Amino acid sequence: MSTIESILKESRIFPPSTNFVQQANVSGLEAYQSLCNQAETDYQAFWAEQAKAHIHWHKPFTQTLDDSNPPFFKWFNDGELNISYNCLDRHLAHQPDKVAIIFESDEGEVIHATFRDLHQRVCKLANALKAKGLKKGDCVVIYMPMRIEAVVAMQACARIGAIHSVVFGGFSSKSLHERIINAGAKAIITADEQVRGGKHHALKATVDEAINKGGTETVKTVIVYQRSGSTKVPFEPPRDVWWHEITQKASSECEPEWVTAEHPLFTLYTSGSTGKPKGVQHSSAGYLLGTMISMQWVFDYKPSDIFWCTADVGWITGHSYVAYGPLAVGATQVIFEGVPTFPHAGRFWEIIDKHQVTTFYTAPTAIRSLIKLGADLPEKYNLSSLRLLGSVGEPINPEAWMWFYEKVGHSRCPIVDTWWQTETGSHMIAPIPGAVSLIPGSCTLPLPGIVAAVVDETGQDVENGKGGFLVIKKPFPSQIRTLWNDPERFKKAYFPEDIGKGKYYLAGDSAYRDEQGYFWIMGRTDDVLNVSGHRLGTMEIESALVANPLVAEAAVIGKPHDIKGEAIVAFVVLKGDYPQGDDKTRITTELRNWVAQEIGPIAKPEEIRFGENLPKTRSGKIMRRLLRALAKGEEITQDISTLENPAIMDQLKQTN
Repeated sequence: MSTIESILKESRIFPPSTNFVQQANVSGLEAYQSLCNQAETDYQAFWAEQAKAHIHWHKPFTQTLDDSNPPFFKWFNDGELNISYNCLDRHLAHQPDKVAIIFESDEGEVIHATFRDLHQRVCKLANALKAKGLKKGDCVVIYMPMRIEAVVAMQACARIGAIHSVVFGGFSSKSLHERIINAGAKAIITADEQVRGGKHHALKATVDEAINKGGTETVKTVIVYQRSGSTKVPFEPPRDVWWHEITQKASSECEPEWVTAEHPLFTLYTSGSTGKPKGVQHSSAGYLLGTMISMQWVFDYKPSDIFWCTADVGWITGHSYVAYGPLAVGATQVIFEGVPTFPHAGRFWEIIDKHQVTTFYTAPTAIRSLIKLGADLPEKYNLSSLRLLGSVGEPINPEAWMWFYEKVGHSRCPIVDTWWQTETGSHMIAPIPGAVSLIPGSCTLPLPGIVAAVVDETGQDVENGKGGFLVIKKPFPSQIRTLWNDPERFKKAYFPEDIGKGKYYLAGDSAYRDEQGYFWIMGRTDDVLNVSGHRLGTMEIESALVANPLVAEAAVIGKPHDIKGEAIVAFVVLKGDYPQGDDKTRITTELRNWVAQEIGPIAKPEEIRFGENLPKTRSGKIMRRLLRALAKGEEITQDISTLENPAIMDQLKQTN
C-alpha cells in the first residue's frame, strides 16, 4: 500500500468568495482551525459542547465518551432523548407552519407538508404501530417508494423506539428476504407499488415473495401504503393492513418514547466482501449529532434554504440528509420520487428552477449521466437560486467537477465533495465551504473533531503523496456501533489488530494526502464495487451467478465506467460447453436477468465473458488483477507462467 503513487495531478484551486465567507456559519480558515484546535486541546469537551448545543435532551448526559471496551465505544450514554422529537416537536413552538417537505411525484404532482403536518402524520402512524403491538427495540423493515411516507415511516419508528431497517426499493425478494431474517423484523412497511420514470414496479408482491421464502415467522404485520391503487394487491388479513385505514382513526398526538443515547436508531445493510450483507447499527444521539453538525458546517445551512439531496432513503445518504439531518435543523427540503431523465433530460434542472433550490446534493454518477444527456441543458433553466452544490457516493472526477461548477453553479457556488460511509453515519472529510479552498477531485480536509490519517499495513502514517489505508484514529459520535448480531465480524472488519492495534477505524478505502494535507480517495482496498454510488460486494454477485444451474464458477470485478463510476464485469465458467454464437448471446441475457432477479437491477453485469476456466494460481487462487487488466483491455505484461492454465487468458480476452 505504501508504494502506491497517485497519477492524478490537479493544480486548479478555488478559494471561497468574500461574499460566501462573510455569510458562512464557519467563516474563514481561521474559524475552521479554531474548531480543530478546540477538538485537539480537549476532545471530549469539544464533543460534549456540540452535543449540548445541537440536541434537545430529555435527560442531560453526564459522561461524554465511554471508551472502556474498544471498539464498542459509547457516547453520551446516560443521556435520554427521542430522535423524532428532535426532528419535529422542537420546531412546533416557533415554526409549525414552515414547509418541511416539498414533494414532487414522478408524474409532477407537488405536495407541501409543514412541520405540523409531518408531526401529525408521524404521530398517527406511530400510534398505529403501537396498536399492532410494536414497541421499543422491535425491528421494522421499510421497503418504500421515495415519498413523504417513507420519511414518516422512519420517524414513526424512531418515535416509539422501534429500530428501522430500510431496504432499497430496487432490491429483489431474495435480498429483502435475507435482510428480514437477519434483522428479525416484526413488521414490514411497504406500498402497493413504486413509480419511477413512468414505470410501475410492484413492492407488496415482492414483500410477499420474500415472506413466502420461509424463515420469516417473526413478521406479524405488513402495512401497505396505497401509492397508486392501479393494481390489485393480494392481502392476507389480519397480517396485511392498509396504511390509510389504520391511521385514519389514530390520534395525532403520540408521546415520544425517551431512549438512551446509545439506543439503536436503525440498522442498514451494506454489502460485504464475504457475500453476506452486513447490518450496520447506528446509535441515536451520536448519529443525530453527526447529521446536524454537518448540515451546519458542510451545507452551511440557513433557515431560508431549500435543500435537496437526491438520494433514496434506502441508502445512508437518504437517512442522514433526507430523513434526519434536514428535519433536525428545521430545514425545508425537496423530495423527488422519480429519475433525472423522465419525462425529459432536464428534470433535475426544472425542479431546481421550480422550487428555488439553494443547496443541491447528488452523486457523481448522476452528474456524469446528466452531462451525457445534455451538457448545455442547465442553461435552459434559471438556476440562480443555487448557492451551494454537493457531491456524494464516490470520488468525483475533475472534469465532471468543473462542469458541475461552471454549468450548474455558474462558477459562484462552492462544491462540497464529501467523503463518508454507511458506517460513519455522516460527513468525515469535506470542505467547509466558507473556510476551505476547493481543488477538483479532492474531498479536502477532515471536519473538526475527526482525526483522519493515511497509514501503511502496520498502522504507521505514510508521507504525503504516498498511498495507504484511510483510517480514523479516534472514536467519533456518529460511527457504527456494531454489526447487527455479529460483533466479531464488526471488530475484524473495522478495527483490525494489525492496523492501529484495534483502535483505528479502517475505512476500506485507499487514499493519499497531497503536499498541503488535502485528502484524495483512490478507491476500495477490498473487493467491493462502487456502481452508481452503491457499494456492492463481488462475492454477493458471484454467489448469485453460481446459483444459476448453468454456472460452475464466476469471478466479478469492476472496470472504470464514464457514467456509473464502475461497471460490473463477470467472468463465467459454465457447467456445459463453452458457448458460441447465438448460445452465448442467449446465456448472457439469461444470466444478466438472473442477477437482477437474485439481487436487484443495479447488480446486473455490464459485460459477461466466458471461459473454460478462470486464471488461477496452482494453489487455486483466482488472479483477480489479471481479470481487471483483461476487462480494461490492458496489455498483460506480468509473468503468467505461474498460472495453472495460462492459455485461458486468450479465451477470456474475447468480449461478447
